[in-house]
Amino acid sequence: MTNDRPAIASEGLHTTEMPGLRLWRRGKVRDVYDLGETLLMVATDRISAYDVIMRQAIPEKGRLLTEISAWWFGRLADIVENHLISTDVDDYPEVARQYRSQLEGRSMLVEKTDPLPVECVARGYLAGSGYREYVEGRTVCGIPLPEGLRLGSPLPEPIFTPATKAEEGHDENITFEQSAGILGQPTAELLRDLTLRLYSAGSGIAREKGIIIADTKFEFGRRKSGEIILIDEALTPDSSRFWLASEYREGTEPVNFDKQYLRDWLETSDWDKNPPPPDLPAEVIEGTRRRYAEARSLLLD
Repeated sequence: MTNDRPAIASEGLHTTEMPGLRLWRRGKVRDVYDLGETLLMVATDRISAYDVIMRQAIPEKGRLLTEISAWWFGRLADIVENHLISTDVDDYPEVARQYRSQLEGRSMLVEKTDPLPVECVARGYLAGSGYREYVEGRTVCGIPLPEGLRLGSPLPEPIFTPATKAEEGHDENITFEQSAGILGQPTAELLRDLTLRLYSAGSGIAREKGIIIADTKFEFGRRKSGEIILIDEALTPDSSRFWLASEYREGTEPVNFDKQYLRDWLETSDWDKNPPPPDLPAEVIEGTRRRYAEARSLLLD
């Protein structure tokens, strides 16, 4: 007999409970366990908006994110190695296998690295906070852009816009020069190169499958050997802005597969964006789940 508590599919897995495993970090979505030489990353079905975790989970979201990330890790490994060891519970240490029902399909056994303290963002289209900044001063994260761009416009070329990583609250955009001050010039230049190469390759693959990746963020870690590899997740609807290519029209709000659907509903409520969040109606939960599922289907099927 084990302490395993199976997730209730209709409600989603909000929080893992795995006595005997050392919880290293509980993020907005992932619960990460320290297994000694490796880490066990479990993608729950939690969802956050405006840096607040919702009380309801989005069923199957963690499984969908894990499948998408693992697929991208395989497709992009020729550009940079990544931390993924296995997504097969049979490959996990015995102490973890007893929690199979919580881990199956939504977890990754990964290498331990020293995470680099900068979020690496690539932007190929004008959207979100970048669009708002452009309207005010014709820049995005301080990078000058030409006149005449509109909401959803492709940028003349993709740009690298790093940010500091925040444990709580918003990440803060910084300049490349500031990232070099944190990381050192050679490392900052390497991360900029890898980020833009990964974005270029990933956005090209996604476009062929009917998805525009407007922007995305990557995280990198350093192995004990000193080698820098890709960690965390890769090109998911949580770390990227996905648009439906067939409905894309420059100058209009594109059909998206990320959390914008949830945010749009929240904007219609009287919530002040501080905890506690409002309860989500069933149709918002299902509508959000459906968008994640469609992104996975377009990419992988």
